[in-house]
Amino acid sequence: MSSKGKLIVFTAPSGAGKTSIVKHLLQQELNLSFSVSATTRSQRDGEIDGKDYYFFSPDSFRTQIQEGAFVEWEEVYTDQFYGTLKSEVDKKIAAGQHVIFDIDVKGAESLKAAYPDNSLVIFVSPPSLDALADRLRGRKTEDDASFKKRIDRATYELSFADSFDVNLINDDLATAQQDAEQLIKNFIQS
Repeated sequence: MSSKGKLIVFTAPSGAGKTSIVKHLLQQELNLSFSVSATTRSQRDGEIDGKDYYFFSPDSFRTQIQEGAFVEWEEVYTDQFYGTLKSEVDKKIAAGQHVIFDIDVKGAESLKAAYPDNSLVIFVSPPSLDALADRLRGRKTEDDASFKKRIDRATYELSFADSFDVNLINDDLATAQQDAEQLIKNFIQS
């Protein structure tokens, strides 16, 4: 077994269950370290810089982009950036930690391109678009316009399902969690 850490990347449309799977995996004995993202959004009460996020001003974030500090980044809304610091990822894998990510498809593509031989990218798919729509409706957090926007984005993101190393279908959460755990154990031991 290698002493160098590996990257385990989970990506999926909103409502597919990736965050629930990642939370489950972090509670297992897998030597996983969650990737802390950088952001320009305001720090919320109780959030700790460096633990929940790395908080930057928009100008500072742009400077970091120009300096090549991010392995992936995206401007989600005007002046609201999110990204993954390359230095943090490299530090963790050098220390032998396996880094786990819960990230969008563009970020997953960037991570796979940056670490092609040291990463496993798992796309979590709902059993169907209708099932995903039902899950999103069940959250009761969306108005009609927001719901349509999420479904449109999910349809786009689902087109990437076969672009990654594994397409894990989350029809039953407990089964998907067990399958993900086995995939990671196999990958770490390889």
